[in-house]
Amino acid sequence: MSVYIIEKELYFPPVSEAEPDGLVAIGGDLGVERLILAYKNGIFPWFEGDIPLWWSPDPRFVLFPDDLRISHSMKQLLRQNHFRFTVNTAFEEVINQCKSVTRQGQQRTWITREMKNAYIRLHELGYTMSAEAWLGDELVGGLYGVQMGKVFCGESMFSLVSNASKFAFISFVQELKKQDIKLIDCQVYTPHLESLGASMIPRKDFLNYLTKY
Repeated sequence: MSVYIIEKELYFPPVSEAEPDGLVAIGGDLGVERLILAYKNGIFPWFEGDIPLWWSPDPRFVLFPDDLRISHSMKQLLRQNHFRFTVNTAFEEVINQCKSVTRQGQQRTWITREMKNAYIRLHELGYTMSAEAWLGDELVGGLYGVQMGKVFCGESMFSLVSNASKFAFISFVQELKKQDIKLIDCQVYTPHLESLGASMIPRKDFLNYLTKY
């Protein structure tokens, strides 16, 4: 199976033609129209070097808001009001922190300057959201992603102090549930999100949810 090479055309091949690891296509740009088309088709970008890679893994890691799992210790933390929670008050700061934070097993960030600028453009158009955790006036945790219809596609999160990203995520999921969001796309597996209730579903089921919501 050969990987599709994107040039200037606004097109993605069917995700059923993806490589076993989920790679759908290589190349193209991060223009608003292409990004929207990608997310509508269950595809997201990830860089390797300077070339955009487009992915749609099977199975897909997702969280249904009703499945959110909050540990006893986190319930205590939420009651204590240790952190302050906000939405969309520091989008660029959040993406900058996600870009700069050091992650185990990664020598460099996949959030390039081009990707950062693309998601800022999407934010200006109302397609992306951020959630923030504050300790006093200091931004200590958060996440950002793309919202389309009743689906939120998480992109990245960061934490500068213990439990800050977990607090932001839990608070944000509770907020999204109030807005009738039906599905949160976590893209690929992490133990951190599994502990919060995320699980794997077949890609075909994920695509059906995208069509429905």
